[in-house]
Amino acid sequence: MKKNLKILIVDDHPMIVEAYKNIILSDESEKYDYIIEGANNCDTAIDKIKIATNTIPYDILYLDVKLPPSCNGEIISGEDLAIFAKEVLPGAKIVIQTTFNENHRIQNILRTVNPDGLLIKNDITSKEFLIALDTVLNNPPYYSTTVARYFRKQQLNFEDNLLDDVNRKIIFHLSKGVKTKDLTNYVTLSLSAIEKRKAHIKSLLGLDNANDEELIKEAKKRGFI
Repeated sequence: MKKNLKILIVDDHPMIVEAYKNIILSDESEKYDYIIEGANNCDTAIDKIKIATNTIPYDILYLDVKLPPSCNGEIISGEDLAIFAKEVLPGAKIVIQTTFNENHRIQNILRTVNPDGLLIKNDITSKEFLIALDTVLNNPPYYSTTVARYFRKQQLNFEDNLLDDVNRKIIFHLSKGVKTKDLTNYVTLSLSAIEKRKAHIKSLLGLDNANDEELIKEAKKRGFI
């Protein structure tokens, strides 16, 4: 027996809403019967979300970033709408769609919303849209090509910052049982400089209050040693 899947698509261009709806309905799913609704501004979307909290909640929401704001001025974008939806429909999957592809905009969306999917419109074909839908429902998150490229760049910058020769030596010798106070015998830095580097490494790895054993474990997990 198929499961009903209730979807809300919010975009200020009615043709975009209709296009996404047609793509979803073109999927001859053996799992789902799709119930798809649309909205073209924040106020309409808010009303539909509020109604859904008291009736049948949405399973997934597609939200464009650039939307006409709510009349009270409290919700002025798809990002604000996503935060609101997460509060009142915590079980719903949130997918942000946008034409903005600048790194700082991608970073801001990921930080403020942390969506189950982030799609840059210029990346998406009909086929990829359906792949994204399946991934968001079953194994989120899904990021389109531009977003994945952003993550790759961030990872490379992170590794470059973390893994210079001196930092590699510090982590390596710690893993061999050398105490911090003795690292000056292996690294041409003062003890205070070594301790600062250790603190920086831990910060980059999200281990600010970790001991050396935890640092070494995380470094091995990430393949740094």
